[in-house]
Parts: sequence; structure tokens; C-alpha cells
Amino acid sequence: MDRVTRLASERAVVIFSVSSCCMCHTVKTLFCDLGVNPAVYELDEETRGREMERALVQLLGRRPPVPAVFIGGKLVGSTDRVMSLHLGGKLVPMLKDAGALWL
Repeated sequence: MDRVTRLASERAVVIFSVSSCCMCHTVKTLFCDLGVNPAVYELDEETRGREMERALVQLLGRRPPVPAVFIGGKLVGSTDRVMSLHLGGKLVPMLKDAGALWL
């Protein structure tokens, strides 16, 4: 859990992902299209990926725990929450507040 928390707070936007997950790909693409350069941790490629996955399951309370998006060190959630924020016009201001966008 400490590793996930530390990694999540090191950059303005952090995404925990699995390289073969289409929903993870969608979220990563959205952030890139918005001009954000997130830190992405592919759990299936990380040496301690299983441990990080267990920590994310505890945080999110669901399986699978990816994508798990953190903005400004705070857990935002998964695809549904990110898309809801984006469609509601709240994602970009959140990204600006976190220092991920300078528009």
C-alpha cells in the first residue's frame, strides 16, 4: 500500500493500468488527448505488480482494480468516474488545479 501511495503522489496524474486492458487504454488516451503526460504503471510489467494490485483492490473495493487514476495524489477512481468528470466539465479544472495542465 505504501508503494502505491508514494507513486500516486509523485506526479500530477498517475494511472495504474494493465497493458492488455481496453478500458485502461481508453483512459490513457483521454489524458494524452487532453495534453496531460501521466505517469503510467503497467501492473503486468512491474516487478511488484501483484502486490500493487492487491493494494488497489483494497483502495477501490473492487476487482479488477484498473485503471486506477490519481490526480494530485488523490484517488479519482476508474474509467466510469473519469469519464463522468470529463463529460461534466470537471476533469480539466481538476487537472489544472493539480498542475497537470497549464491552459
